[in-house]
Amino acid sequence: MNNPVTRAATLLKEHRESIDRLDAILVYTLAERFKHTQAVGKLKAEHDLPPSDPSREAAQIARLEDLAKTADLDPDFAKAVLNFIIQEVIRHHKKHQK
Repeated sequence: MNNPVTRAATLLKEHRESIDRLDAILVYTLAERFKHTQAVGKLKAEHDLPPSDPSREAAQIARLEDLAKTADLDPDFAKAVLNFIIQEVIRHHKKHQK
């Protein structure tokens, strides 16, 4: 296995396998998150609460930006991802409103 091309192919395969596992984790984690946010949406609808909570959303974005910095991930990218998720959650919450 001293052949550089063979070694590169092996490393590429290992990285891709890791990426595939992480993609699966992301999908299942998002699914679990949306199960909880859907329950929140139903509770909000039952108690006539607004589908959006700007102070909670701002706190979550600030928290995620801090986590991103700690994880050496671009905070602007993390913020964009969370904003997208939040908008999707709000869209789901609005479906439950009477």
